[in-house]
Amino acid sequence: MKKTRKRYSADFKAKVALEAIRGDLTLAELAAKHGVHHTMIAAWKRQAVEGMAGTFCGAGDAAKVASEAEVEKLHAKIGQLVVERDFLAKASGR
Repeated sequence: MKKTRKRYSADFKAKVALEAIRGDLTLAELAAKHGVHHTMIAAWKRQAVEGMAGTFCGAGDAAKVASEAEVEKLHAKIGQLVVERDFLAKASGR
């Protein structure tokens, strides 16, 4: 019998990580409460804290600009490929 991994939604991870950051319960208590291994909760907590630091330092803005530049580059490439396809279709006599 093949055992599949359980996938958790981003909302669930955020909720559990926020509870871990608050510190009202220990990791072991949170693990028992939510049915998740405590190392996963620790990893989610670490990711949440690192993500918060990025929110305030403006790293998200730099990623957004890089993403927009990448989209523009890809749109230009798509346009080029469409023109080449149309040219070759006419040249082949279709």
